[in-house]
Amino acid sequence: MPEPSTATPPHRHRVLKTVALSLAAVLVVVLTAGLLAYRHLDKNITSISTGGLGTDRPSEVVAHDAPERPLNILMIGSDTRQGQSGHIGGATPGLSDTTILLHVSADRELAYGVSLPRDAMVHRPPCRRKDGQGTDPGGLSMFNEAYAVGGATCTVKTVEKISDIRVNHFMVIDFNGFKKMVDALGGVQVCVPTEVDDTTGHIHLPAGTYTVRGQRALDYVRVRHDLGTAENGDIGRMRRQQAFLASMAAKAVSAGTLVNPVRLYRFLDAATESLSTDPGLASLKRLSSLARSVKGIGLDHIQFLTVPFEPYAPDPNRLQFAPAAHRLWDRIRHDEPVGPKLADGVTTAAGAGAGERKHRGPGGAASASPKPSPAHSEQAAENGLCA
Repeated sequence: MPEPSTATPPHRHRVLKTVALSLAAVLVVVLTAGLLAYRHLDKNITSISTGGLGTDRPSEVVAHDAPERPLNILMIGSDTRQGQSGHIGGATPGLSDTTILLHVSADRELAYGVSLPRDAMVHRPPCRRKDGQGTDPGGLSMFNEAYAVGGATCTVKTVEKISDIRVNHFMVIDFNGFKKMVDALGGVQVCVPTEVDDTTGHIHLPAGTYTVRGQRALDYVRVRHDLGTAENGDIGRMRRQQAFLASMAAKAVSAGTLVNPVRLYRFLDAATESLSTDPGLASLKRLSSLARSVKGIGLDHIQFLTVPFEPYAPDPNRLQFAPAAHRLWDRIRHDEPVGPKLADGVTTAAGAGAGERKHRGPGGAASASPKPSPAHSEQAAENGLCA
């Protein structure tokens, strides 16, 4: 009796070969698509020359036993709206509506973003004009005029002059790209305490808690009028921007985004397309390296606050940095936590993501907020937030 054959039937050979070729084809397609996507995202990023910064800059303060260098990254929201829809008050020469100095600690365990009021009066240093027409002499002016005069490098020079902090990198984010980023995330939840009918900026926002996308998201972070009773609308706007960015950060790192390749790609595409940086960050590889270095920072250790300010006596419609700002600059310069005295009104990304506000206890520890007091609720309403 002949022994059973152990040879693989010819048709099975054909099936296995077909499966192997199919898997190889799929793998090639996936790898090619990934490579093309990487190249596309990488080319999206625009590099801005740092030649205008010069050499007279603050020195870095780095502890000899620090595991990494602390990083100070200036994030600028570009206000250029020429030829764009949904603008406020017509075309502008390009002001910086939003400027945040992001500090990342050397141990990569803490990050905090400090908002700088656009209406603060500062002494601007001489800057190369961004139109190429020589050098602007500088002088006393509103903070956000630095961007209109000399772009990102002039804004960096101004921040370094007023703070004596070395800015390692900078990013400029276009507001139209910001809308696409919010849309890619599926929107971000906001809370509007009272209905907004801003006839100056042509913005209408119904009262309540709801998810905003596109133009409505941009309206929420930019509206300055008819949102409450605060004397200076810019301060309330900064509070809302901090809360919104915290919510956005929480959603961007949520499982719903990270495990959804389509949503993640759309977010990265929108983010890189709207991004201009210094050459040191102007590639996906360098941005990814930065992201990996800070991935261990928990959301409850990403804080947003505003530099201490006070009224500018010669003009009640302007501000100036308060003496306490020097303490904040000193803490950033020496890579120290903000501390409880400077942390009043801090917003954390974890609190925003959980739908709750956080307050800082002694030593800067985060804890869930108790039921807001009437004074807290009134202040939140003034800033266009819900308590």
